[in-house]
Amino acid sequence: MNIMIVGVGGQGTLLASRILGAAALRAGKQVKLSEVHGMSQRGGSVVTYVKYGDRVDSPVIEPGEADMIIAFEELEAYRSLPYLKKDGVLIVNTQKTNPMPVITGAMEYPENILDKLTAKGIRVVACDALRLAKEAGNIKAVNVALIGVMAKNSPLSKEIWDGALVDAVPAKFLEVNQKAFSLGYNHQ
Repeated sequence: MNIMIVGVGGQGTLLASRILGAAALRAGKQVKLSEVHGMSQRGGSVVTYVKYGDRVDSPVIEPGEADMIIAFEELEAYRSLPYLKKDGVLIVNTQKTNPMPVITGAMEYPENILDKLTAKGIRVVACDALRLAKEAGNIKAVNVALIGVMAKNSPLSKEIWDGALVDAVPAKFLEVNQKAFSLGYNHQ
């Protein structure tokens, strides 16, 4: 299974990848992770590759190889599109984070990104993960709400995911993240 997690610095993509890795380990799979940080501390793109299976030789995902892409932001979903397999799943947070060229007025944020993705025949699962995180009690739980959406679309059982949360999330944040995960898992 080849999964890309794409977002902007500070959105929690690294915790999301740790939860995903913990789930794969609990399922008895070999796991490889690779993180690519752009200008993440300045709001730039962050990409994490997570590969798991019976045998994984390389952590890198090439264009056209991603079974799933979890996008923490619409524009990052669009940018990562070349990596998605023809029959892959694109999970997209409907939140928009303006990149620096938009903030400075040099460019405009593209309109109707989700419509454009759907028009290409891509299986898009859109989710307002910020709303789910607020409902769970902490806006920082957007990442775990998205992992919940992804988990529902994955071959791993809910019990494996529940255990992975315990493995990867610090105890003092576990309850709110369990709520966010559950809201994401039951989304749709």
